[in-house]
Amino acid sequence: MRLHHPNPTLASKAFAVSALAVGALSLSACATRPPASDVEATQDFEQTNDPLEPTNRFFYKLDDTLDTYTLKPVAQGYVAVVPAPVRTSVHNVLANLSSPVLFADDVSQANPKHAGDTFMRFLINTTAGGAGLFDVAKDWGYPAHTTNFGVTLGLWGVPAGPYLYLPFLGPSSPRALLGRGADTVFDPFTWVPRGHGLLTLNWARYGLGVVDTRAAYLSDIDHVKAGALDPYATFRSLYRQNTQSQVEAARHPAPVTPPAGTEQPAH
Repeated sequence: MRLHHPNPTLASKAFAVSALAVGALSLSACATRPPASDVEATQDFEQTNDPLEPTNRFFYKLDDTLDTYTLKPVAQGYVAVVPAPVRTSVHNVLANLSSPVLFADDVSQANPKHAGDTFMRFLINTTAGGAGLFDVAKDWGYPAHTTNFGVTLGLWGVPAGPYLYLPFLGPSSPRALLGRGADTVFDPFTWVPRGHGLLTLNWARYGLGVVDTRAAYLSDIDHVKAGALDPYATFRSLYRQNTQSQVEAARHPAPVTPPAGTEQPAH
């Protein structure tokens, strides 16, 4: 009997991401926190915490150049050529395929409402939604949400660590990198056996995801770059604010909504 091995490309990617995170954690020792008595220095440290700033800025400029001449034009062409309803369906399919990872993250965050919503969304949209082409679940009372294992680590008390800007990955942190590696391991498509044509599907899914995400932020990124004196610092601040807000939102989850018709009458 021949045994199938997991997808070597994506599995090795998860290992590489985790190894990179460990390396980044070791580099974070370069950032020495000022004494608590120096309030101003402490506030500045917490706001920036960017000990690798020269390297980060180099990678930001590299990515910005590549984006300007490659990814952004592709995303603009995608928006110009593909009708909005089709782009929405592509986004819906990609979101539906990521449901197993999202469900694992919801469970790891002990959030039964989100876990239930994710499970029902996957079930409904895979069936009634035509394999995820249409977001039927949203109209049935199961709204979409996003999270990742980096948020889970934040809930568990793992500090974000120093700011990192990585080529092709963008704004990040050691905690986010560990979370990305965990989410890759959670993804069932990571372990798809070879020889079934699904490796091509994985890469197609990844490529479409990159274009879909870039198209969604075309105007936002242009607005920041046009209005900021230092776009790098602005993106760094926005990334930190968004990450912290995700952790805080997960720390105070919404209560579980009882099924329709089971609500207790008010006294």
